[in-house]
Amino acid sequence: MNALLRWLYIELARWCKVFGQGETALKYYKLALGVRPGDPVVLASIGFELARQGRKREALSWFDRAVAARPNYAEGHFDRGYLLQELNDPEAAIAAFNEALKFNPDHDRALYGKALSLIGLRRHDEAVAPLEKSTKLQPFSPYAWYQLGRLQFDRGKPDKTQAIIEHLVTFEPKIAAQLARETGLKLPPE
Repeated sequence: MNALLRWLYIELARWCKVFGQGETALKYYKLALGVRPGDPVVLASIGFELARQGRKREALSWFDRAVAARPNYAEGHFDRGYLLQELNDPEAAIAAFNEALKFNPDHDRALYGKALSLIGLRRHDEAVAPLEKSTKLQPFSPYAWYQLGRLQFDRGKPDKTQAIIEHLVTFEPKIAAQLARETGLKLPPE
């Protein structure tokens, strides 16, 4: 019966979100939490809704509770990292992304987030490996390729950036053109 009640509250919360009733959704999520205290998925759902409302510090506390309830919850650590990035705390974001990667080494979004935080701290050499791995895991992610291309250019490796432009043009020509414009490199002939 508890599992059914939890499911019902979560479904009601989801429907409330569909209809733009975020505060009511939070009430239903909290009712679901009453059925199963410490449920990391429900804790994270509350965090998501608060973040969506712009209440980032409050949201972060719910993600903190989610990973405290389930320390190996890679998604919760990723979500914490994302919020910490949003709150301009790149060092803490990197630590959170590293926690996510400890439990899921192939978490492409955590790799990408970690790289962005490293780039923000001007730790360019350290950002290469997570971006390269992210592009291997998501070979058609134009954003990871774009960031890797910019990074390689900034590191004085325009030949690597040129190769990335040539790769990007095969599936995301607008991003390839943007990278070429920003770096002064050439698009391959059509």
